[in-house]
Amino acid sequence: MSRLLLATNNQGKVREYQSLLKSLPFRLVTLAEQGITTVVDEVGESLEENARLKATVYAAESRLLALADDSGLEVDALAGEPGRLSARYAGEGASDRDRVNYLLSRLKGVPWLERTACFRCVIALATPGGEVALCSGECRGMIAFQSRGELGFGYDPVFYLPELGKTMAELPLEIKNQISHRGQAASKVSQVLQKPPFLAFA
Repeated sequence: MSRLLLATNNQGKVREYQSLLKSLPFRLVTLAEQGITTVVDEVGESLEENARLKATVYAAESRLLALADDSGLEVDALAGEPGRLSARYAGEGASDRDRVNYLLSRLKGVPWLERTACFRCVIALATPGGEVALCSGECRGMIAFQSRGELGFGYDPVFYLPELGKTMAELPLEIKNQISHRGQAASKVSQVLQKPPFLAFA
């Protein structure tokens, strides 16, 4: 069975992709499993640029078909922040809890109806030869006043879904994958893999 490289060191993303992509005719492998320690600086000006950059670098190094994503939380009251800087919003080395707390501090005093937000994800699939396809997804919600739930990662504990009455961190993985930005983007990946040049790697 052909290998598909999950080009991320984020274990939360690895778990989600292992669930989201389990029906694909590939054996999913990680950077650690392939012995890859290269760190790609996310210097792009958009989610699309960063996803493309990571996927192409790791595909070239591994000589495997590689999947990388960049995702971000866009908060309307903060003019789209933190966006592509979501993972570094509270500074380098900050924990998920640090980032959530910093976000809540930025939204202090913002009333409920103005706390609308959107999770966006862009997945890049790259071949070792440099061909790239992009798949995207988004999920709209609200930023809660405080964290709720122990599941998920990142900003999930404060990303509230009004239609479900829960934060993303209160949802079992199988439910989250049906509605999340990453789940929507991943659902398009299988379609891309059925077309040239990606079909040749299956």
